[in-house]
Amino acid sequence: MRRYGKHTDEDDIRSRPGRRNTRPRTNIRPKHEDAAEGMVLTVDRGRLTCLVEDRVVMAMKARELGRKAAVVGDRVALVGDLSGKKDTLARIVRIAERTSVLRRTADDDDPYERVVVANADQLAIVTALADPEPRPRLIDRCLVAAFDGGLTPLLVLTKSDLAPPDKLLELYGDLDIPYVVTSREELADGGAADRVRAELDGKVTAFVGHSGVGKTTLVNALVPEERRRTTGVVNAVTGRGRHTTTSALALPLADAAGWVVDTPGVRSFGLAHVDPSRVIHAFPDLEPGTEGCPRACSHDEPDCALDDWVAEGHADPARLYSLRRLLATREATEGD
Repeated sequence: MRRYGKHTDEDDIRSRPGRRNTRPRTNIRPKHEDAAEGMVLTVDRGRLTCLVEDRVVMAMKARELGRKAAVVGDRVALVGDLSGKKDTLARIVRIAERTSVLRRTADDDDPYERVVVANADQLAIVTALADPEPRPRLIDRCLVAAFDGGLTPLLVLTKSDLAPPDKLLELYGDLDIPYVVTSREELADGGAADRVRAELDGKVTAFVGHSGVGKTTLVNALVPEERRRTTGVVNAVTGRGRHTTTSALALPLADAAGWVVDTPGVRSFGLAHVDPSRVIHAFPDLEPGTEGCPRACSHDEPDCALDDWVAEGHADPARLYSLRRLLATREATEGD
C-alpha cells in the first residue's frame, strides 16, 4: 500500500527521531532565583535534612549538581516543597562556597578523602584523661586536620576525676590551644557543660573523639533531649526513633547561640589529603622564617630555613618543635 503520492518531496516524509539525543544539548542551567536558603543538618543514604528558616525539610540533591555532594554544615539553596510536612521532598540546587572544611581519610594510604563537616568555626577534640588512656598521636592528627581545613582547635579533656590533666596540657602548651577540663561529676550537675558552652557561643563547632571518651555524653549535656526532639532530624531520616551517632548531625544550642556537630567516634584519622605546606599557616610566628626555605620544603629537613630563624631568636624553639611534631604525625602510626 502506497503511503505517499507519485510526486513526493522529502519534506513530506516523516522522520522518526532516534531514541537518544532527542533533546537539544545546552550548558545553560536554571538559575532558581526563587530558591530558599538553608543549612544541611545531616545526610543519610542520599537524603539530606535541612533547616529552612524554622522548618526541617527533607531534600535530595538536584541532578544538575553532578557529583558535587553536600555535607553537614553546607549552606544550600532549595526549591520544591519547603513546607516540612511528612512525605514531602525538596531539591538542593546550589551549594554555597565553603569557608572551612574538615576532611579525613580512612588511613594514610587511602586516596579517597571524606568531607566530615563544612563551614565549622572550630573543632572540639574530646579526649579522656583515663579509661581509655589519652592518645596524643590521634590528637595531633586532629590538630593537623583542623589547621589544614581552617578550623580553630579546642581541647576538651574529660574524666579529670580519674587522672590529672597537667601532663597532657604541658604537651600542647606551646600551641596556645584553648582547653576545658571536665569531670564526670561536673557533667552530671551541669557545671562542665556551662564551661564548654562558653567556648561554643556564636560558633559552629564540630566534636570529634574516639569511642569511650565521653563525647556523646557531653553533647547530650549541651543539647538536652527536648532540644533534639524539636529539630525532628533523626526520626525523619533514619526512622529508628532514636539517635545513634552513625553520621554527622548538627544540633542547635539554646537561644540560637551556636551549633554543635556531633560526629561518629573515630578509630583512626588519616591525613593523606593534607599538604604539609599548609600546616605552617597555623604558626604565624614561624611563617616569616620560611621565606628562605628551598622550594617544596617540608620544614623538617636539613636545609629548612626555620632552624636559623629560630636560632636567631625570632621565635620560641618549642614552637618549632611542636610544628615538626605535628608534621611528623603524617608518617607515624596513631599510637600513644
